[in-house]
Amino acid sequence: MQGNILGWIEEATPFIASPWNRVFSRVLVGLGLLLVCALANWIAKRVIVRVIHKITRKTRVKWDQTLSDRGVFIRLSHLVPGLILYHGAHLFEEPMTTLWLQRMAMAYVGICVAASLHALLNALQDIYRSFQDAHVKPITGYVQSVQLVLWLGAVVYAVATLMGRSPAGFLTGLGALSAVLMLVFRDTILGLVAGVQLTANDMVRIGDWIEMPKYGADGDVIDITLHTVMVRNFDQTITTIPAHALIADSFKNWRGMHESGGRRIKRSLMVDLHSVKFCEPELLEKFARVQVLKDYIAERRKQIDTWNEENKVDLSCPLNGRRITNLGTFRAYITDYLKHHPAIHQSGMVFLVRQMEPTEKGVPLEIYVFTKDTRWPVYEGIQADIFDHLIAAAPWFDLSLFQTPSGSDVRSRLQAEFSGV
Repeated sequence: MQGNILGWIEEATPFIASPWNRVFSRVLVGLGLLLVCALANWIAKRVIVRVIHKITRKTRVKWDQTLSDRGVFIRLSHLVPGLILYHGAHLFEEPMTTLWLQRMAMAYVGICVAASLHALLNALQDIYRSFQDAHVKPITGYVQSVQLVLWLGAVVYAVATLMGRSPAGFLTGLGALSAVLMLVFRDTILGLVAGVQLTANDMVRIGDWIEMPKYGADGDVIDITLHTVMVRNFDQTITTIPAHALIADSFKNWRGMHESGGRRIKRSLMVDLHSVKFCEPELLEKFARVQVLKDYIAERRKQIDTWNEENKVDLSCPLNGRRITNLGTFRAYITDYLKHHPAIHQSGMVFLVRQMEPTEKGVPLEIYVFTKDTRWPVYEGIQADIFDHLIAAAPWFDLSLFQTPSGSDVRSRLQAEFSGV
């Protein structure tokens, strides 16, 4: 067939002297072959692919529309000219020309197949993201890993095909470059391993609030890829963290707090040591007027009086026996106040009001409880309301809260000193 076509062209152009007649016939065949390839590609794109797009838009399922939007069918259409070129290479009489054209066609087909599979993987990822629980197990890292391997395989196949070698033999010849390849793809390998560990151990998901001070990250995870984890900080900046850093370094994930339904309040009131004292009967009567302390004061006074009587305590000295203090009463008030607070967990989580070791700033009275609402603005409002009340209540118990003297405090003190002179 090919000999007849070339011979027919040479016979039809006797006005061209040999050997230019032979060259002209092959150039004409080559141009004709390219024209057929271009025409076939145009038909595949403009007709077949367009028909497929119209069909996908009319179907009820969405996955075929996703394939169309991701360009899977368009990329498959590019296979047509490559296949035509491969079979049309026989139109040339020279074996070397035919061989090289077929090698180029097969290399082109390999690249087109890789591009189509790349688009198919993107489409599958889009379909997976439409599932309700897709954020729990993101597959972006896995998809990118497969795409990377896919393109590496396509490049190896194309180069090996052009060189006339098998891909396996070509890879064997690259063994000496393994150290260089390991260096070039170090981050990719680390990211792949980290992605597997992060997903398998469920260490981080899209939407998690994480803290990683080393990288300045404090916000919500918005994307997890093969190489990086992107975090939108609360100041609306974006921090990019290497995926392998989440395995190598420590970070805090607040997901457990959200899932538990309780957010911790851990804050102390610093009570001035000089304001702590034993309660006289008059002060106890004052405390008994507090509705939530009435039963507590009566019970404590009964217990203490009974113990002092049984042990024949000399009450003329306040240090003898047992006494009620204003600090202990304030602690009991805080405990009862929080137990009746509607926004605080009363069971299933730690509920503690404790006195810490005294420091140079006074004696810390720490509140360690959990709010029922974990949303940040609501949590801060609950915490502020609680401490607003307790700070205002402390003076009623004859307690002073520590505060480092300010410039106005020093100035007022000096004015008072000099005015008394």
